[in-house]
Amino acid sequence: MEKEYHKLVRDRIPEIIRQSGNECDFVILSDPEYRQALRQKLIEEATEVAEADKDNLVAELADLYEVIDALMLSYGISGDRVLNAQAKRRETRGGFTKKIMLLRTKKPGF
Repeated sequence: MEKEYHKLVRDRIPEIIRQSGNECDFVILSDPEYRQALRQKLIEEATEVAEADKDNLVAELADLYEVIDALMLSYGISGDRVLNAQAKRRETRGGFTKKIMLLRTKKPGF
């Protein structure tokens, strides 16, 4: 039985597939294709984090971190740069510790 994926996978996945007695086809992406695939993978992994139960949350967060690290490496963005931007945004916009859910806004007079 054949199954189509067309998605970015971790480096050792083809090897693991072959070791399990199966075959696989894959291509090596160009840098622009790779960056786009990483962005798609980010959405995939974020969805898995959102849907994870308590027992699987850490593993799913680890996968999300892996994609973020790969994106940063691909664009030459340092961890310090991201942490500095995070701190600046937290200072100007706040964090998420107050558990605020915005319900609606409206303009005065309407």
